[in-house]
Amino acid sequence: MTSLDPVSASVARSGIVAILRAKTADSFAAVADVLVGAGVTALEVTLTSQGAIDALAGLRRQLPATVAVGAGTVLTADEAKASIDAGAEFLVSPVLDAGLVAASSVPFYPGTFTPTEIYGAMRAGAPLVKLFPAGNLGPGYLKDVRGPLPGARIMPTGGIKIEDVADWLTAGAVAVGLGSPLIGDAAAGGDLKKLAARARQAVSAVAIARS
Repeated sequence: MTSLDPVSASVARSGIVAILRAKTADSFAAVADVLVGAGVTALEVTLTSQGAIDALAGLRRQLPATVAVGAGTVLTADEAKASIDAGAEFLVSPVLDAGLVAASSVPFYPGTFTPTEIYGAMRAGAPLVKLFPAGNLGPGYLKDVRGPLPGARIMPTGGIKIEDVADWLTAGAVAVGLGSPLIGDAAAGGDLKKLAARARQAVSAVAIARS
């Protein structure tokens, strides 16, 4: 198995990619501070949030270099370029576009659902492969897929609860993408103290799974 690039290795170390998605990105700076303070060191700003590109650039200036900041819901070459120009260190998509993966100047994590798609993403050069939507599949699916594809570095995302993080990592996930179960209403101006508690719970789950 080839070694990971530095950014993907950082994402893997975090064990969690916090997915920032809301109607607007106005609260993302405050949310990011809370997440990083709790020990989350990989953040994904989704392009479906109004103002996402500006927010991404702001987070890259705001946060320490030890925090990996990327863009999510990347579907086109133009979106990829705009995200990279704003400082995105990795890109995430809900779908597999092998051309985008191969052409990207930063690590690109495409969305997959089947073993064939996972293998296609690996062949395209994706250092990490997003399994999406993963919640209803369960950790057992990941374990089964990694039997014939032991080299697949998979990041389950979509519908994953914080209490299930340890099970996914134990089943072989490199990291887990967490959206609304982690962020809650915080990205829309909600309770940051509750966000901090959820983030600490998620970080603790990673530590327990890896101990």
